[in-house]
Amino acid sequence: MSENALQYLLNRQSVKFVRAPGPDERQLDLILRAAMCAPDHGRLRPWRFSLIRQEVMQEFVDKLFATAQASATPIPAQKEENARRWLQEVPLLIALACHRDHSVTKIPEHERMLAVGAAVTNMLNAAHMLGFGAFWSTGLGTYIDEVNEMLGFDPLDYRFMGFLAIGTPIDEVLPQTRPDYRQFVKEYRP
Repeated sequence: MSENALQYLLNRQSVKFVRAPGPDERQLDLILRAAMCAPDHGRLRPWRFSLIRQEVMQEFVDKLFATAQASATPIPAQKEENARRWLQEVPLLIALACHRDHSVTKIPEHERMLAVGAAVTNMLNAAHMLGFGAFWSTGLGTYIDEVNEMLGFDPLDYRFMGFLAIGTPIDEVLPQTRPDYRQFVKEYRP
C-alpha cells in the first residue's frame, strides 16, 4: 500500500470557501464513482444525489430561501445573508439524501444513513485527492421538509442529509493540528 495515499487521508480537511473551477465531468465522474464504493449493508445503495451547478446556483438559492421562509421554521436573515454570500462562489453543490426503502425491514434506517455518510466521506476524500476543497453543510434547510420536497426528496421516502460544496479553495489551506487518537480509544479488557 502506498503511504502517499494514506497521507491524503491524514491531511484532508473541510474547506467551506471554494470557487470555480469546480470538478470537470471526468473528475466529477471519479468523485461519484468513489461514492459507489462505500460500505453498504445489504447492498441497498441508499444514497441519492442531486447536482446543482454554478449556472443554476442563483435560481436555486432564491428558491431555497423562498421555500425555507414560507415554512414553519424559516432561516434567520443573517444566516440567509451569509449563505447567499458563500453560495455565489460555489461551482458545484450536491444535495445528499438517504432513500428509505420501506419494503426492506431487515436493515434499519440508521445503517442506511451510515452508508450514505460513508459514500459522502468517499466523495470528500476523492475531491481532496483531486485537489479540490469540499464541505458538507447541513445548515441550508436540511431539516425543513419543504426544502427536501423542493429538491425532489419527499420526506416520506428520503431523509435529506445536507449539501456537499466542491470547488477550488479560495484561501490557502493550512495544516490542522489533529487530536491524539488515543484520547478516543481504549483497550477492551474482559
